[in-house]
Amino acid sequence: MTQTTYGQFCPVAMAAEILCTRWTVVLLRELIAGSTRFNDLRRGLPRMSPALLSQRLKELEAAGIIHRLPSARDSGAFDYRLTEAGKELEPLVEAFGLWGQRWVDSELSLQRLDVQLLMWDMRRNLDPRPLPEQRTVVQFRYPELPADRRAWWLMIEPGEEIDLCSVDPGFDVDLYVSTDLRTMTAIWMGHDTVVAAVEDERLHLTGDRRIAANMHTWLGLSPFAKVRQAA
Repeated sequence: MTQTTYGQFCPVAMAAEILCTRWTVVLLRELIAGSTRFNDLRRGLPRMSPALLSQRLKELEAAGIIHRLPSARDSGAFDYRLTEAGKELEPLVEAFGLWGQRWVDSELSLQRLDVQLLMWDMRRNLDPRPLPEQRTVVQFRYPELPADRRAWWLMIEPGEEIDLCSVDPGFDVDLYVSTDLRTMTAIWMGHDTVVAAVEDERLHLTGDRRIAANMHTWLGLSPFAKVRQAA
């Protein structure tokens, strides 16, 4: 699977040969989070080249960590799903995240901003239950970003998968959210709050007051947001 080997029989070394290649752990993060399609994996790994993603998927399949299955939704497409061996890696990947949230300086992590990853994470962790029982459209706007990455739309339909668009979908917007990317990322990671950002006028909410008032509940936050940083 890899071009180099540790040359040791130790199970730690053997596992590291499979799991410690570049991008592999974050690819596993996406698979564990529920992404199964190649394009969805790319949206969660926007800085990973398609060629390298394809290579890593083949390597994980060869290692018995994932299997590729014909998609039940689209003819000619494939889904990538974790095997039993792959599912057993979930607590390991979660432990990586818990350690990073607890011990890596938040200021360092907030220097590595990525709007596409942020919005994709927000999409899959959003809790629709506090929202109205009808289509809800929320536009996020980051004024400091280039025009092609400045505006994003989350569309929440009752009973449907939440959709994320970087091009205006053409529906009426129920809530406009305007902020800088650093503030939104800090909120998402649990280093800041919606209430504090609104009070400091770093976050501006315009539109349906009920949706705005409940943003701290439907936003969901990162799975690691509740982990307190070590002193």
